[in-house]
Amino acid sequence: MNDLEFRLYSKIDIAQLDLWIEQGWLIPETSGGKRQFRDADVARARLILDLMGNMGVNEAGVDIVMELVDELHGLRGMMGKLMTAIGKQEQDVQRRLFESLEEIDRF
Repeated sequence: MNDLEFRLYSKIDIAQLDLWIEQGWLIPETSGGKRQFRDADVARARLILDLMGNMGVNEAGVDIVMELVDELHGLRGMMGKLMTAIGKQEQDVQRRLFESLEEIDRF
């Protein structure tokens, strides 16, 4: 969706949107010099609005939460790559890897 659609859907003004982009909370794609927002951007905007509006979290707190969300997303990606790599191994290697992971999970 474009800028206007995103702002209307999220119920934020252009100054607020520009600030969130400047702070790195939203990173829209650009095409032909125009910003395009994905579903993930909508979800992030809802989270920001909820944190600031409903929970009273300040900008520094939102910054921390958004960094944690980004780290979690990165970890999910790495976990997917790890699972793909394990899946390419022989059955006995897979079994030993999963057993080792179970040992770690007990702590």
